[in-house]
Amino acid sequence: MFDVAVVDPVVGFIEETIDPSLDVFEEIERLKVEKNAVLLAHYYQEPAIQDMADFIGDSLGLSRQAAATDADIIVFAGVHFMAETAKILNPSKKVLLPDLNAGCSLADSCPADAFAAFCNKFSDHTVVSYINCSAAVKALSDIICTSSNAEHLIRQIPEDEPIIFAPDRNLGRYLVKTTGREMKVWDGVCIVHETFSERKLVGLKMRNPEALILAHPECEETVLRHADYIGSTSGIRRFAQESTSREFIVATEEGILHQMRKDCPDKSFIPAPPESGCTCSQCPHMRLNTAEKVYLCLQYEQPEILMEESVRLLALRPIERMMEMSAGVA
Repeated sequence: MFDVAVVDPVVGFIEETIDPSLDVFEEIERLKVEKNAVLLAHYYQEPAIQDMADFIGDSLGLSRQAAATDADIIVFAGVHFMAETAKILNPSKKVLLPDLNAGCSLADSCPADAFAAFCNKFSDHTVVSYINCSAAVKALSDIICTSSNAEHLIRQIPEDEPIIFAPDRNLGRYLVKTTGREMKVWDGVCIVHETFSERKLVGLKMRNPEALILAHPECEETVLRHADYIGSTSGIRRFAQESTSREFIVATEEGILHQMRKDCPDKSFIPAPPESGCTCSQCPHMRLNTAEKVYLCLQYEQPEILMEESVRLLALRPIERMMEMSAGVA
């Protein structure tokens, strides 16, 4: 039996001083075996968490892993909507998020009540929501998508069905351009991807003329128009592995560079610059998770993701539809 702990919702994680002599990484491995737990980590997590994860990937890959796991406990080193998705897919499993305050600026930009009112204005539209949204918004949707499969899914929707796309306006605009489908696009953004500077990117390219620019479709159109490849984090990683080029400028959260450098140690990966001089290409929400918080949440099995069953069931349907429609998409 584990120790009892209560998480202060304001703090968002287990507060406890850890003995500095304790090997946190060894303890995490021990607890995973002892509790039949699995650690899922997004590419945007800090390198230490990526290296100890059982599975690492983008939203689509991690959704598939969450649906397939036979573990009793899922520790999701990511942000709140990702852990919610794991719970939606695994109602009988305990899903833990090391820090409950690891939210998402994009998900926060689409409150469920405001989105419901928006959808009511266009009640004849098919609602396609990017997975970066809350369970409550998923429950209002017809199809969930990720950046890996969004274009593939939209191309399957009949031409005579009008579409609402939420919550990312940049991904929505990109999909309008690539699919030729007109859509009502919700006006939400990711605070990381919208900060990349076209001016600085062009300057960086001039100093590294052989480098290919790889960009996530959540970036602004002014950045995307300079890209040699546009795709999801998994797509960006795969493109760099398969490309004969040796240099790349990467316009997405810089956590992905850790895996890219491990994949291709003989290649050069340069993070795209934000407009300011800060480390704005790091997601501050993703980086709230730490190895110490992973250890403590496994030790105490808190903080746990919980939701009303009625919301879970409504949110499950569009996720299952995504899984069915994206079979075969890498």
